[in-house]
Formats: sequence, structure tokens, C-alpha cells
Amino acid sequence: MPEASKPEASKIRVLVAEDHAGFRHGLVALLASDPGVEVVGEAEDGRAAVAMAVGLLPDVVLMDVQMPGLNGIEATRAVLAQAPRVGVLVLTMFEDDDSIVSAMRAGARGYVLKSAAPSEVMGILRSVAGGEARFGPQIASKLTGFLREPEADPTRAFPELTAREREILDLIARGHDNAGISGRLFLSPNTVRNHISRVFAKLGVASRAQAIVRAREAGLGRDGT
Repeated sequence: MPEASKPEASKIRVLVAEDHAGFRHGLVALLASDPGVEVVGEAEDGRAAVAMAVGLLPDVVLMDVQMPGLNGIEATRAVLAQAPRVGVLVLTMFEDDDSIVSAMRAGARGYVLKSAAPSEVMGILRSVAGGEARFGPQIASKLTGFLREPEADPTRAFPELTAREREILDLIARGHDNAGISGRLFLSPNTVRNHISRVFAKLGVASRAQAIVRAREAGLGRDGT
């Protein structure tokens, strides 16, 4: 009997924030079709999304960008200011550079187009629930192009960081996960996590996605892999 309760305990709890009723119902149906996902709430506007996210503490908020009252970018920022462990996945029709980068700066862990295949949405949802930063291929391509523009001298970036912390931030900006960083630098996973926590605290960022934006804007993570 204990085994029967395990799937329930491991379900990804999702809040859907979308003002278009038809699309919201479609999303809920898609999520409900997956036995590993539980829809814990539906919000029709940005302010409701913030209140419900803070009250329910879902694993992931599927957040539309254009919503009445409070847009998805501002709602993301408000959610994470009060519940930083919640993962926000922005789901939108817009793929312009400003929206993408604004979402990342607000703390979103993912950004995927509404036109994406259901399998792509679900795959990114699972990654975001697991604490990763994930973007659909179209978005990743645009983001890479945006971040490729040099804006600063990386050797003078972030003087508040130690040499080791800057090295780890550089590897994060190149797309390496904790295990990859641990292997490259011959550090234990726990040491890597501690370094990353200090980097986030010093930069004033709440997520890996935000750290990547800050690092890339400063010129880190650009040459090679």
C-alpha cells in the first residue's frame, strides 16, 4: 500500500495563469493528461496569479505574459520576491528579445511559445520543476544571438566575486550544470553548490537564468564551451 502513494507525493504541482479561458482550459487538459502532474489552481489575471502562487506554493507557475491587472513579467517578479522557490515558466505568443530577457531578469526559469508542441511544453515544465533553466529551441536561438553582443570586459566584471566564484559563474554562463562544473574544477558537488549560493547572493539574483543574463551581459561565457 505505501507504494501506491508514491506517485502522488512526487507529482509536479502546477498553477496555470492565463487570461484566455479557451487556451487555459486546453493547458489544464494537457497537464491533467499527465499522471505525474497536478493542477492546483487557475488564475485569470496577474494579481490573482501572485496571490495564488504565494498561497499554494506550486512547483511551477505557467505564466502568460499578457494578462490584465498585472502583466506576466511583473507577476513573475512579485511571485519570486515572496516565494523564491517557485519555478516560473513563461508561456507566450511573443518571441521578441525584450520579452525574453525581461522574463529572465524577472526570474523566470523558462520561456516557451504557445505554438510549441505539447511534448516540448511538458519537457520544459519538468526541467523547470527540477530547478533547471530551460527554453524552447526558438527562444534559445534568439537568446544566444542577443547575448552574443559584447557589452563589457569580462576581466573586470563583478569585482565582488572571488576568482573561483567568477570562474564558476563563467561556466554557468556557458551552460554547464553543477555536475559539469564539479568535474571540470575537481570540486565536490556540495562545494560547487556553496559557491553558486554565494555568487547568487553577491549578484542579487534568485535563479540560474538571472545569473546567466548578468554574466553574459558582462562578457562571461562567450568564448568556447
